[in-house]
Amino acid sequence: MRNRIEHPFGPLYSDHSKILILGSFPSVKSREQNFFYGHPQNRFWKVIASVFDEPVPVTIEEKKDLIISHDLALWDSIASCEITGSSDASIRNARPNDIGMILSSCSIEQIYCNGRKSHELFRKYIEPAVQREALCLPSTSPANAQWSLDRLTEAWSVISKAIK
Repeated sequence: MRNRIEHPFGPLYSDHSKILILGSFPSVKSREQNFFYGHPQNRFWKVIASVFDEPVPVTIEEKKDLIISHDLALWDSIASCEITGSSDASIRNARPNDIGMILSSCSIEQIYCNGRKSHELFRKYIEPAVQREALCLPSTSPANAQWSLDRLTEAWSVISKAIK
């Protein structure tokens, strides 16, 4: 059953953020935890920790510290949508997030999308408004099983190179 859901939490960024990473919309587990990438099988936190040679964060505070300490920002392309469970493929009638508040608060040098759905939604709804492009990285979702953790980490390492 598809339900209309509002994004339940705000972006994570600081005035030092240089890289913005956009997901599509929070999974059921992320909505329950009220924080990004809450599903234990999502490889986002393992990938980011590996890219920056840091321990994998466990608590929300450790996750926040990992993002902020490396001048990253996290948000999602979609503010509300109709969605079945956590399935990006089921997203309908999306309303985009306004990333303008992030772009005006810090010096974002590059925007990356976590997966094709986030990138598709960014290009459709956000890019025309902000006149900025985003690069698409392979999804860290467990649904993207053809990408191993090592391959994901290699692809996502562009973030650490872009920030130096």
